[in-house]
Amino acid sequence: MYAMRKWSVSRARLLNWTYQHLEGVLTALDTLWLKIGYDRVEKPITFIEKQVKGFLFDCKMCGQCTLRDTGMSCPMNCPKELRNGPCGGVRADGHCEVKPDMRCVWVEAWRGHQLLGGQSSILVVQFPVDNRLRGRSSWLREVRKKRDQAFYARPQEEG
Repeated sequence: MYAMRKWSVSRARLLNWTYQHLEGVLTALDTLWLKIGYDRVEKPITFIEKQVKGFLFDCKMCGQCTLRDTGMSCPMNCPKELRNGPCGGVRADGHCEVKPDMRCVWVEAWRGHQLLGGQSSILVVQFPVDNRLRGRSSWLREVRKKRDQAFYARPQEEG
């Protein structure tokens, strides 16, 4: 899995493009998800998401994906699960202090950020992991968030 994670970071631009288009498709299907029911669609979408992201990014299904913000390097692969940058134990060669055979997730994140042309939000502070969302689809969560943002951005009718 580690080799695939490194491959994914080195293809950050392509994977980010793919991720954006997948999100567009899932967002366009929001009306369908509403008709079927998000509770019903959660399990099959989560299964697909776990397979795809598990293979490409060694995803831990935290339910709060930050891949686009971290250059396609999942911070949940950090042994300390640090979501906002490296710990003080990164070795001079860029490897992890806990797993010396692994490059620091944040060293890889910075590399992915650079490959994205600095287009990721790597400097934005992430909230701590909400463990109630573990095992849930972050894809569907993003669709719901976009729907809510669109709803609240519309001018409300006076009545």
